[in-house]
Amino acid sequence: MRTVRLYFRLLGAHFRSLLEYEADFLILAAATVLMQVVNIVFLAALFAKVPALNGWTFWSVLMMFGAVALAEGVGSLFFDGMWSLAWQINRGQLDYFLVRPYPVALQSSSAAIGINGLSNIIMGAIMIGTALAHVDVAWTPWLALLGVVLLISSVVIKVSINLATNAVSFWLASPTPMFAFAMHQVGDLARFPLTIYPLALKAALGVVLPFAFIGFFPIAFLLDTGQSRWIGLLTPLVAAYCAGAAILIFKRGLRRYESAGN
Repeated sequence: MRTVRLYFRLLGAHFRSLLEYEADFLILAAATVLMQVVNIVFLAALFAKVPALNGWTFWSVLMMFGAVALAEGVGSLFFDGMWSLAWQINRGQLDYFLVRPYPVALQSSSAAIGINGLSNIIMGAIMIGTALAHVDVAWTPWLALLGVVLLISSVVIKVSINLATNAVSFWLASPTPMFAFAMHQVGDLARFPLTIYPLALKAALGVVLPFAFIGFFPIAFLLDTGQSRWIGLLTPLVAAYCAGAAILIFKRGLRRYESAGN
């Protein structure tokens, strides 16, 4: 609990510093909302021409968009500092982290706060709520609880993939997380049903980097869409695997850290 309290105190300090520049805060928040609105308009234009994508309707895909936006929002708002890991390694910033009595990964993750994440969380929740109001789901207490577990698991998967891909910077010399950015762009493909992609891309998004478990498989289970809906029940196990793999990769990379020297 002490670690959790310290983590949120660090994030709170960054949040207060952002509020010192109110114009920047409002512009960034508005830009993030506008980006999600553009995504919705694009999706509506697509389904105006195509009634369904392999059995997926506009509302079910919108729910998938919302799940991805929500996961990205949580990762950006609470763990945005990990995107600075490459710079921290290149500049020797981890020297300070190593001598403090606090986990290095959490220090790195709390080194910054992405206020755009707050807008993504709000817009993601709105998209999910609106989609749920237009789909036919026979809700039960068990299914509602399972839906919450799947949503939390999808967030863990997204954050874990971000940490693992950014930890690759320990093996690279670049001060920018180019590999992590590239993988993040690949993850945008998970906003659409996995069934529309060729086999190789299905394997990449479902197994190698399981972005499909952020939106597609959990939503397929909840909406009873597709023949492989039961795979969505594996989402908590995939989340545990991703979290363990991310921690292992980070620790292995940390052993390679040799400081920048000055």
